[in-house]
Amino acid sequence: MKYAGLLVMPAGFFLSIASILLFPGSAQRTAFILCGIAVEGMGLVVAVRGHMQLRSENR
Repeated sequence: MKYAGLLVMPAGFFLSIASILLFPGSAQRTAFILCGIAVEGMGLVVAVRGHMQLRSENR
């Protein structure tokens, strides 16, 4: 799961960059950027939780 989270984080970044290039309206652009940031946050949570599970299994 840790690796899945690490792969999702750049996807959110590129989603935010694509919204700047594709959407001329500020409302659409803002919504897409917020979705990209949410995807990055979810990827970070998955990566951290995957790391925490591995650590608790070693104890």
